Amino acid sequence: MTPEIAAALLDLATSGGTAAFAVLLRVGAAMALLPAFGEAVLPVRLRLGLALAFTAVVLPAVAPALAGLPAEGIGTVWLLTEPLAGLLLGIGLRLAVMALQIAAAMAAQAMSLAQLFAGAGAEPQPAIGHLLTMGGLALALMSGLPERLARALILSYGVLPAGRMPDPGAVLDWGLAQTGAAFALAFALALPFLLASLLYNLALGIINRAMPQLMVALVGAPAMAAVGLGLVLLAAPAGLLVWRDMLDGLLADPFAVPP
Repeated sequence: MTPEIAAALLDLATSGGTAAFAVLLRVGAAMALLPAFGEAVLPVRLRLGLALAFTAVVLPAVAPALAGLPAEGIGTVWLLTEPLAGLLLGIGLRLAVMALQIAAAMAAQAMSLAQLFAGAGAEPQPAIGHLLTMGGLALALMSGLPERLARALILSYGVLPAGRMPDPGAVLDWGLAQTGAAFALAFALALPFLLASLLYNLALGIINRAMPQLMVALVGAPAMAAVGLGLVLLAAPAGLLVWRDMLDGLLADPFAVPP
């Protein structure tokens, strides 16, 4: 091997390693928050391996977008812009998971199940929250979540170009819209439980006025818990399908501003 060929191969390996590191900065930051792959219950080594795997998938597709990578290597600007872009993508997708958790918290409070069936974990929440979150993530994985996440990471380079700081005003508008959409979805998912709680409290008030001596709360609490568990059985599958459709739309265009 001639010195010229060796030098060319060394330059190619150096530029390829620098490009891979630039992609890893964005993918690794997003991996901390992505649904399913960024859950706190996963071991750190597994999450690191997943970040490297996604980097290997994303790198060939975004190589033209890295043409502006400095020849001398990663600079301070890239060390700021790439993790920031990954965090923005991860936050947008993490809000979808948080919508499930908020809906479960609202449902558990409405049906008096928050304390009776409390759960513990990295993010303490009612048992209904664990049920909906794990069910939603399992449904997303069955629907091709890894491929959609890789596509979303590739699309992020079109909206947030490599080595360029995002527009703060656009990020603020997008963040507010995504947060509002997440709370709206959470309220829609919890609506059957809230309506059942409203009817229960109205009936309880009427019975209490008609029979003041009866401890209606003690009589109605078991019935309310049973109704709540029945609603979980009936409403959770349909709610998870609605959530999956929302997640699919978000993955198709992660930086679109919801109406």
